[in-house]
Amino acid sequence: MQKNGPVALLFHALVVAFVLAPLVVICLVAFTPENTLTMPTTAFSLRWFRAVFEHPDFVTAFGNSLWLATIAASISVAIAVPAGIAIDRYRFPGRDALNGLFLSPLIIPHLVLGVAFLRLFALIGATGSFAWLVLSHVIIVTPYVLRLVLAALSGLDRSAEQAAMTLGASRFTVFRRVTAPMILPGISGGWLIAFINSFDELTMSIFVTSPATVTLPVRMYMYATESIDPMMAAVSALMIALTALAMLALDRVFGLDKILVGEK
Repeated sequence: MQKNGPVALLFHALVVAFVLAPLVVICLVAFTPENTLTMPTTAFSLRWFRAVFEHPDFVTAFGNSLWLATIAASISVAIAVPAGIAIDRYRFPGRDALNGLFLSPLIIPHLVLGVAFLRLFALIGATGSFAWLVLSHVIIVTPYVLRLVLAALSGLDRSAEQAAMTLGASRFTVFRRVTAPMILPGISGGWLIAFINSFDELTMSIFVTSPATVTLPVRMYMYATESIDPMMAAVSALMIALTALAMLALDRVFGLDKILVGEK
């Protein structure tokens, strides 16, 4: 295996530093005791983190985002797993079109999707409904689950499934006892990535949320248009920490290399 030279390692380090530097700055600003967006110089304070939890709008929006992301990711898994099995293992008319249909939200700007959903929901009288908000999020996060499920299925050794069927197991039993456990890293990784993308979604959600279903990113955007203070940095730091902990847990349980790269 060819190793990277010092120039390549330096370039990679600079790229990583360029990507992480804004996140580090935001996290540091969140601990400032001042009233403005400044780096803490003399002391660190949890003042703005307490302010977040004392702000009822942010607490409600966090609950909305948590429920929305959980439900949307779970429904996406329920759709992507059978769709992935059908696309991976069967040849039927329209197979490529079906695969393209499921993956099409990846290439459509979320701004366009938001306007389209707003128009659709207005026509059918579904504006402001949490169920339709869930549906819109399911559409944009399902491709992430499907890609990971397909990746898990592509490297699956089917000999265990065939052995179970020759011993008299039904197709459902084979899926439940053999297939599902073998592709569980792909399913779990897809669910988590769908959860993160749904939780962080802003552009499309602006068009389809109502005052009763405002999500946390939308609430942050609304707050930032009225006032800019370190509380925004504190909320952002909490979201960064939540995402980092989720990815760390996934790495500890399954390994990100197995889920995202496909290594055995």
